[in-house]
Amino acid sequence: MIAFVTFTSSFLDLIRQPWHWSVSGVAIASILFLMTWMGRSFGVSTAFRNFCTMAGAGKRHSFFDVDLKDESWRMAFVLGSVLGGFIAVYFLGSPEAVAISESTVSHLKEDFGMNYPQGHGYLPAELFNFSNPKGIILAIIGGFLVGFGARYGRGCTSGHAITGLSHLQLPSLITVIGFFIGGLLMTWVIMPLIF
Repeated sequence: MIAFVTFTSSFLDLIRQPWHWSVSGVAIASILFLMTWMGRSFGVSTAFRNFCTMAGAGKRHSFFDVDLKDESWRMAFVLGSVLGGFIAVYFLGSPEAVAISESTVSHLKEDFGMNYPQGHGYLPAELFNFSNPKGIILAIIGGFLVGFGARYGRGCTSGHAITGLSHLQLPSLITVIGFFIGGLLMTWVIMPLIF
């Protein structure tokens, strides 16, 4: 019994440690290989279409007339992602803040007046909270643009950057270049104007 408790404690300590980024890379590549072998395309944004279908939107518009039985694997994937994220945050999260470079810490402090670390994640709590109107407005506009872009571009970042690029699709390459240009413009041009 003592040996089992010791093993369990050691295993949990191992999981709670920050892992090298390559672990995620290998895991994503393995999942992508498996899904490609099964004839499926990895992506999450399509699940929103499925949710609309489940709510009855298919009766009003043919775009939402989806065979949910054929999409059951995607719904299971999304459900597993949400459940895994919840378990990771609330039961297996590291108490240490995310390690970011000193230059990024200096950039946040000098250009935006933000101290780091804040909490346990990447998002600066000084900006993204329910008492900061700028943070709320940015979250709403950002969420709308991400949702609109995913629909307009027929895929989200995971669909284009992971599946599309691995399948050597030119539209996904153009889309990913657009993601990076948009991120650079937001970080270096728009954010300094807002703050």
